[in-house]
Amino acid sequence: MDQSTRIGVDVGGTFTDFVMVDEARGQIFTGKRLTTPGDPSIAIIDGTERLLGEAGTPISAVDSIVHGTTLVTNTVIERKGARVGLITTRGFRDSIEMGSEIRYDLYDLFLERPEPLAPRYLRLEVDERMDAAGQVLRPLDPADVRAAGEALLKEGVEAIAVCFLHGYRNDAHEKIAKAVLLELAPDLPVCISSEVAPEIREFERGSTTVANAYVLPLMRDYLARLESRLREMGLTGTLYVMLSGGGITTIRAAQQFPIRLIESGPAAGAMGASFYSRLIGEDHLISFDMGGTTAKMCLIDEGRPEHAHEFEAARVRRFRKGSGLPLKVPVIDLIEIGAGGGSLARVDQMGLLKVGPESAGSQPGPVCYSRGGTEPAVTDADLLLGYLSPEYFLGGEMALDLEGVRSALAERVARPLGLSVTQAAAGIHSIVNENMAAATRMYIAEKGRDPRRYAMIAFGGAGPVHAYGLAKLLKLRRIICPLGAGVMSALGFLVAPSAIDFVRSYVSRLDGIDWDHLNRLFDEMEEEGRRLLADAGVTQVEIRRHADMRYVGQGFEISVPMPEGRLGPDSLAALQDQFFTTYERLFDRRITEVPIEALTWRLSASGPVPDIRLNFAGAHTEKGDALKGMRDVYFPETGFVACPVYSRYALLEGAELRGPAVIEERESTVVVGPDARVSVDRYLNLIIDIDPPAQAVESREEEHADHR
Repeated sequence: MDQSTRIGVDVGGTFTDFVMVDEARGQIFTGKRLTTPGDPSIAIIDGTERLLGEAGTPISAVDSIVHGTTLVTNTVIERKGARVGLITTRGFRDSIEMGSEIRYDLYDLFLERPEPLAPRYLRLEVDERMDAAGQVLRPLDPADVRAAGEALLKEGVEAIAVCFLHGYRNDAHEKIAKAVLLELAPDLPVCISSEVAPEIREFERGSTTVANAYVLPLMRDYLARLESRLREMGLTGTLYVMLSGGGITTIRAAQQFPIRLIESGPAAGAMGASFYSRLIGEDHLISFDMGGTTAKMCLIDEGRPEHAHEFEAARVRRFRKGSGLPLKVPVIDLIEIGAGGGSLARVDQMGLLKVGPESAGSQPGPVCYSRGGTEPAVTDADLLLGYLSPEYFLGGEMALDLEGVRSALAERVARPLGLSVTQAAAGIHSIVNENMAAATRMYIAEKGRDPRRYAMIAFGGAGPVHAYGLAKLLKLRRIICPLGAGVMSALGFLVAPSAIDFVRSYVSRLDGIDWDHLNRLFDEMEEEGRRLLADAGVTQVEIRRHADMRYVGQGFEISVPMPEGRLGPDSLAALQDQFFTTYERLFDRRITEVPIEALTWRLSASGPVPDIRLNFAGAHTEKGDALKGMRDVYFPETGFVACPVYSRYALLEGAELRGPAVIEERESTVVVGPDARVSVDRYLNLIIDIDPPAQAVESREEEHADHR
């Protein structure tokens, strides 16, 4: 892939972010526009034109645009996808509705489960059957498939999913069904489970296949429309899309398997954090990405984020694990909670202040946007507390209505709770920080990690505003805020490699593996991966392999890295040792007397990680003193204090500051508390070091002595 001029575009729930890397000039340009929910491509086109205009670059000079979107997620959550039918093995039409025996709330007698995306009357059965080894027990009659397809077409379906029992072991029947359906309706999207999610567990496999069919028509048309509009603008380069697993892929591949884009936006932020981890030599980072709608936290170790192989969408109880539709797709392992700048504050029926998960989004947005919003949001509270400037939001492009915020907070929060407006705003800021801290603690504990080993990298429009408060709650001592933090997810698109993931299920105890069969599985996956990447112009390919393993008798697996090269009986000890090491790290125990089995084998093929030079346009453009002035800023320890406000663009390498301070740039604002020190490193990152509690006390005592 030519990397001379590339653009990354991140479509979020509130803002659409842009980053352009112009390697010929050695510069990075950034931009931010309000998202247009009705048609996200409007903001993309408008923002791209503005970015190119500011940079003085014609679109014909752009080699590639990498795009990430929340459209797949929103389509599933809002149930606005295609009318989808399912054809499955006789007796199994209700598998995707029955789900598993796991209850996400043991004590709720009226537990609700998510409704399947294919309603029952659009789920039809045919006579066919494979056994668990992939042997045919009952042949498939193509006439049955044709009859089912005709019945579904009469019901007006726009896509069909096919999921047969044990189709992951033998895909012959599913391929026959697909051929029959395409002969019946050549333009109809047909998704078969052996292509979408070829792995064990019929409920999850069926749910994933149906979801892929559900979003395919919408995403196919959206991506085609976006590409067409960019071509009309004069784009001659390639349009890529970010996958949930952190790689990028072509439009054609994304149109075939759009469900793999379900978490493409959050993945970009994690890839950006990984880039900085490698750049500055911080091996252990907590990636904190807080935008307008959600906050995402991810652990970065040795320059890489962790990955997972299942994701839940459209949860009945938001952020309650187990209450959503399971999707077997590769994703970056992160947590996401409803805590963003647009998260709404309200007083509930118990008279308690609640914040989120509902968001004001971009339309109408928080009260301060003056776009019709009447309910106060986190951004409104941050404005009243002095963290944000009414005149410099988005670099002055958007004026914020402070008096409107004061009135809304008084009416909606302060008076019902008997608080002052300042107390109400401080309560909102504190609660959203506590919500994020609680989720992060649980996430880190589940990973078996020690948070004291980690520094935080904060980005997103609201991330640097809340990073100091969140770090204090988590007892972290260091925060890194990159230049351009407000659009860092868009930068993440440009440091992500081309990549593709494969999976095959083959269940066996480790001491009974058919090594020839396993090597054939890996050879097939690697050959296909290299071919697909070669088609995308990638010649240097890195192969990584993992296996999902467990102790015999357990119900769930853990992902275990695999050794390179051919596998055989002499690989057994290495596989066992890798399993023991991984299991012990997660659960703090090692059980050597219980046999181990593997269920699923995974291969990831990826190209080189793009290398970019960090030279942001606008950096060093302001000469002289970085101090812009003073304004009253609220801190829990002090109340409102006169706080220096600095321009990010005038802070040079080696600069040092003492908190309290506010540091402003166009896309975000960094808040530094009284017990913290700031330094600027060679890459113009702000390194915020928070004093240990004892040192903070001594520092304050010294200040008081000086005043006396």
